[in-house]
Amino acid sequence: MPRTDSSARRHTGRSRRLRVAAAFAVLVALGGYMSVQYLSGGKGSQQCTVQSADGSSGEGRTYRLSPEQAANAATISAVGTTRGMPERAVTIALATALQESGLRNIEHGDRDSLGLFQQRPSQGWGTGEQILDPVYAAGKFYQHLAEVPGYSRLPLTVAAQRVQRSGFPQAYAKHEPDAALLAAVLTGRTPAALNCSPSRTTAGTGDASKVRAELIRSFGKGVLPAAKRADGRTSTAGATAPGSLSVPVRPGGKSGEDGASGDGGASVEGGAPRHGWELAHWAVAQSEALGIGEVAYAGRVWDAGSGWRTESEKSGTTAVRMRFVR
Repeated sequence: MPRTDSSARRHTGRSRRLRVAAAFAVLVALGGYMSVQYLSGGKGSQQCTVQSADGSSGEGRTYRLSPEQAANAATISAVGTTRGMPERAVTIALATALQESGLRNIEHGDRDSLGLFQQRPSQGWGTGEQILDPVYAAGKFYQHLAEVPGYSRLPLTVAAQRVQRSGFPQAYAKHEPDAALLAAVLTGRTPAALNCSPSRTTAGTGDASKVRAELIRSFGKGVLPAAKRADGRTSTAGATAPGSLSVPVRPGGKSGEDGASGDGGASVEGGAPRHGWELAHWAVAQSEALGIGEVAYAGRVWDAGSGWRTESEKSGTTAVRMRFVR
């Protein structure tokens, strides 16, 4: 029997609703995908992992992030410890950056907000160019955090909000577990716990001078002290065989500038071994950007192709050795 006008309209209505529902499902899936891409740095599958201290027993947990996120997190940590800030301060900074930018140095945001911490030039945080420098942005965050009385004893949401003045202060809380895990590793308290697998298609060729420059930017000029040569001249410590760099681990954990006077050096919690692991993890986190193919410290060796292994001939604890991709 021929379809009546009313049944045709009902059929058309059902078809339209089905198409709308299907389109909505696609949008939801796309939104979920874009969220994952945003939080992972937008480069496909995550290529870095951070494992908690008890991970070797199978009871720990693993946090995954992109090389871009790992490099930014390592910079935030290095700037904090170089200023003499405790691990708790690094945790607060990392949780804030996770919420504000997903640990990505983004060039947009609410109104004129920019960078890792979504700082605003119009609110006195610096110029746009300065804010988009992760070292500068992290330094400004710590500068303001240090002015919060008793920040290390405050709930993380309260401490972060005193700096950020966010419209959603409770949002920082959900990032505290991940930020604490990252801080423990990146400040060197948990050894050999960061592993990255740099993309062979994007990893650059290593350059010792560039690595030195980035070390000094993140850790201060004291990270590579001047050394006396046989001819009486001074040269930058750490120069070794071509294609490698040896970074001294300072006695007592001294690392760079203290962030206040610009000289001296801030004492790292845990002394020299912890400072060594902080440097080693920084190198692993920066491996893709700086073309670092191998990092060795305290009897452990990280290789870009296979991760961490125990070295048959134990390496010393007075320096972190890096070898570059050629």
